[in-house]
Amino acid sequence: MKDNVFFVSGIDTNVGKSYATGYLAKTWNGQGVRTITQKFIQTGNVGMSEDIELHRKIMGTGLLPEDESGLTMPEIFTYPCSPHLAAEIDHRPIDFDKIEKATRQLSETYDAVLLEGAGGLMVPLTRDLLTIDYVAQKNYPLIFVTSGKLGSINHTLLSLEAVTRRGIRLHTVAYNLFPEEDDDIIRRDTEAYIRDLLAKEYPETHFVIVPKL
Repeated sequence: MKDNVFFVSGIDTNVGKSYATGYLAKTWNGQGVRTITQKFIQTGNVGMSEDIELHRKIMGTGLLPEDESGLTMPEIFTYPCSPHLAAEIDHRPIDFDKIEKATRQLSETYDAVLLEGAGGLMVPLTRDLLTIDYVAQKNYPLIFVTSGKLGSINHTLLSLEAVTRRGIRLHTVAYNLFPEEDDDIIRRDTEAYIRDLLAKEYPETHFVIVPKL
């Protein structure tokens, strides 16, 4: 695989990974980096990935030819749950070869591929494989989405400890302001805490604010 594939994960299911992925793709394209997104495993849908649809809405592109051909959504399962359970409910295993072939094809056409995961880093893809271990196996640089809600510092620190232990390169921390938090005191302190942490322990990692659009 080329080194232009970036895996997007986050602290939990509802942190806004899809929103952040679409925003980053829009930003990178605006900077002249031809970027496409891929949802490597979509659950809770039939035929079309709702996350890809959100990406395109934020990017302002409408559906792309790669969406129509299925390259950006190679595996879709019907039940809205973790991939390991969704695959069992649909009575078919996740086809990782199909996913990786599609990712490779996109990476050969575009300057960058933002590969969005399902849920947080520890979400199981199979009974024996966690998302974080898949990222480590593929040697993907990680874009990690967090937020200013209460509990985010704890979830972020636990996740980054696991990332470091597996030798995963932390490319970017995306601090998502959508949906807007009610407690601005916590939000601002969480941002300051994470910024300080990155400066001390991950000085090469980018910090990006994902605004409410």
